[in-house]
Amino acid sequence: MTNVDIVRKAQNEFLQQGRPDMKTGMEVEVYQIIKENGKERVQRFKGIIIKIAGKSELEKTITVRRKVGAFGVEKIFAVHSPTIEKIDVLRQFKVRRKSIKFIRELTGKAARLKEIKMDKEVLNSPRTLPTFEAPKVETPKAQEEAPVEETKTEEK
Repeated sequence: MTNVDIVRKAQNEFLQQGRPDMKTGMEVEVYQIIKENGKERVQRFKGIIIKIAGKSELEKTITVRRKVGAFGVEKIFAVHSPTIEKIDVLRQFKVRRKSIKFIRELTGKAARLKEIKMDKEVLNSPRTLPTFEAPKVETPKAQEEAPVEETKTEEK
């Protein structure tokens, strides 16, 4: 078992279930649990994913940008954080890049993206998480089995 396998096995326990498969250019609504003065509330943040980062599944983060008046607000969320209640994918836009940070400088018509028409249920379908299974080590048998010969029967 390699070090990478050990890390994956340890990380599998902390992965959250029911997270959709997210890509750059999706409009999402992130429901984040905020704790204030001993109370909990859910805060929604709606915007477009402009960047996805992280090497392993547990390290995945999304940068979500939204316009508030004349200002742009960006938040970085860890996808598998326990403070994230759920993530809803609202729409998918056509994007040909991994990171669309260039949209920060664009305004008006130049900042528009073309929408790809998809069903919400398809967009929000939960992603199957990678499961880790330890590689099986075969033990040599004391006696080898004799090869079985196949016999052909002719039909008349």
